[in-house]
Amino acid sequence: MQGLAVMQYATRPKLAVEPAQEPLETLTGPLTFLFALAVGVIIVNLSAAQPLTGPVGQALHLPSSWTGLVAMLPQLGYAVGMLFLVPLADLFENRRLTVVTLSCCALMLGLAAIAPTAPWFLFAVCIAGATSCAIQILVPLAAAMAHPDRRGTAVGNVMSGVMIGILLSRPLASTVAGSFGWRSFYGLLAVMNAVLAFALFRWLPQRHPERVSSYRALMASLVTLWKREPVLRRYSLSAAIGMSAFTAFWTAVGLRLVQQPFGLSAHGVALFAFAGVAGTVVAPIAGRIGDRGYSVAGMPVAHAIMVLGVLVAAMAGAGWFGFSLDAHPMLALGALVLAAIVIDAGAIGDQTLGRRAVNMLDPAARSRLNGLFVGVFFVGGGAGALAAGAAWAAAGWSGVCVLCLVLCALAFALDIVSRRAMLASRI
Repeated sequence: MQGLAVMQYATRPKLAVEPAQEPLETLTGPLTFLFALAVGVIIVNLSAAQPLTGPVGQALHLPSSWTGLVAMLPQLGYAVGMLFLVPLADLFENRRLTVVTLSCCALMLGLAAIAPTAPWFLFAVCIAGATSCAIQILVPLAAAMAHPDRRGTAVGNVMSGVMIGILLSRPLASTVAGSFGWRSFYGLLAVMNAVLAFALFRWLPQRHPERVSSYRALMASLVTLWKREPVLRRYSLSAAIGMSAFTAFWTAVGLRLVQQPFGLSAHGVALFAFAGVAGTVVAPIAGRIGDRGYSVAGMPVAHAIMVLGVLVAAMAGAGWFGFSLDAHPMLALGALVLAAIVIDAGAIGDQTLGRRAVNMLDPAARSRLNGLFVGVFFVGGGAGALAAGAAWAAAGWSGVCVLCLVLCALAFALDIVSRRAMLASRI
């Protein structure tokens, strides 16, 4: 099997830029911490907006059907940055590119903090999302610095910062916004990104691309990879659908929690957001499932878990299946916490299985494959945030739950089509 894999890669066309084979500098413990801290801070720019959709929309007079733009545009911008800015790392020195990108991000977050009108705010958070793609410049840089035998461990340690940042972003946003206002939170983010840019300029080593290609060739290689790799297309679309349902839930749940019978304050919503931490236990389990060759079977299980979570959320938040929220408000709140954990677990399982499968493809194009995968599923997340706002305006929490169930049904349909295609290819 190993020989077949080598032959498979050998027959594929070379795609613009190949990664360096030897580390450019030893990845020390302090540098690993700096990388993990950096990606953890940057990811907050993308995921913290979900509990702020209500306060921002109210302050800037956004129609309720458009409040989802507050959470959607940073993620959509990130996807655009993944596709059009990250390839620049194969053209320009990486430290300078990272510092310039993060400096622009800090400026845009500062603009969001003082934006007088909704168009200015939405423009600022969209550009801030695009420049947050510095994450995908830093991760390959950390991998290049690590010894080849420990490269996977190094990347895993750095990527742990992403997960911690995602988990802390929502409660951090709710706590700061509840105490000082949402503008203060965006101001804090601007300062954090500016300080991070200085720290990276001070301590990050320089890295020049091993082989410089043209920007046009790099962009063309992305199209070639997408067309050539059915595994990339399959798992990217699945992750996009799962991320869409996940983001729709977290975009709208804050709006539901401030209503009766819950009536939570911003601090209460922040505590609720910590529920997602428990869902991360699925990531290593899903990774082991993928390592044993059960990715195809594991995907529908992940989607079934998400369906279960959505049904519990519909019961607890909208009274489905005859459940009385007014009679059992504390039980309903506990069920919503459980639903958040289950939905997070399903979405994380989906992404973990997909990311593993994509990273097993062509090693010479691994960074671009990962960029395409992440870019596509963040487009799904942005679409979910926008759709959640429209569903909430049309039918409240029930509308959001129906939206999530439809998305999970699409994921199941993709599972079935993919399984049939795989069986047909074996005949």
